[in-house]
Parts: sequence; C-alpha cells; structure tokens
Amino acid sequence: MTKQLWAPWRLEYVASAEERAGCIFCNAFAGDDEEELVIARGAHAFVLLNRFPYSSGHLMVAPIEHVGSLPDLSPAASAEIHALAVRSLDALTELYRPDGFNLGWNIGRVAGAGIVDHVHEHVVPRWGGDTNFMPVLADVRVMPEHLAETRRRLADVWKD
Repeated sequence: MTKQLWAPWRLEYVASAEERAGCIFCNAFAGDDEEELVIARGAHAFVLLNRFPYSSGHLMVAPIEHVGSLPDLSPAASAEIHALAVRSLDALTELYRPDGFNLGWNIGRVAGAGIVDHVHEHVVPRWGGDTNFMPVLADVRVMPEHLAETRRRLADVWKD
C-alpha cells in the first residue's frame, strides 16, 4: 500500500521556480516578508525560515550583501549575523522549547551548501529523539506546522 505525506507549501515553491531567478537570499531581502518567510531585518543581515527545513523553526541568518565566503563579509555584517543568530536562539527557545540547537555554515557545494554564492548560517532547533524513522527509512521529514504559521509565530515572538 502506498502512503502519502502532504507538504502543501512545496507545490507553490516548485511551481514558481522559473519566477525565482537569481539569488534566493537577495530575492528574499527585496521581497515581501510573509511571502519570503523573512522573520527579522537588521542593518547588515536578516533572518528567514528555510523552505526545506530539517525541523520546525529551522531558520537561516544571511548577510544583506551578496558574498560567497566568510572572509568577504564586512566586520559589521559578521557581527550582526552573530547577534541575530543569538536572538534566534532566544526566540526559538521561547516558542518551541527545544532541547538543543545545531548552528552551522555550509561553505561550498562539497560541504553541503545548496546556495554557494551567498553565505548564510543555519539555526536548527533539536529535541531529544527527533531523529525518527522517517528520514532514515523514507528520506522524508515530518513537519508538524506549516511554514507560514511558523513564520508568523516567530515574527510575533521576535517583536516582544
């Protein structure tokens, strides 16, 4: 028997692939916060949800400047990325109460970077036992909350 898991936000993303020419981070920064899943904006960096999250609340902190390596970041952008990552931990902790976090940079395609020309830091909330059977057996992640709702809830917490 074939089983289905529904991820309704993916169809819109796949269907609009041709409209998304260019850098996803530059496009997100220039676009509408709700549509682009932007949670917060700073002077040199911003925070947005990952459209293909590893867990609920998986977000990214990206510089506004389009740069592909850490040494190319301005000192101000580097400092603000760090500050926004710390603020992200606070917001995610308040909203989701994770047991821990993974924070990381994937620099270069061989290191797992899906976007190689615009650096960004991942902030991934983790819970004890969150590596369930679905990613192992079916290469599927089960997300209990729609991305638009996650974005709204995090943006509300961020304002506090």
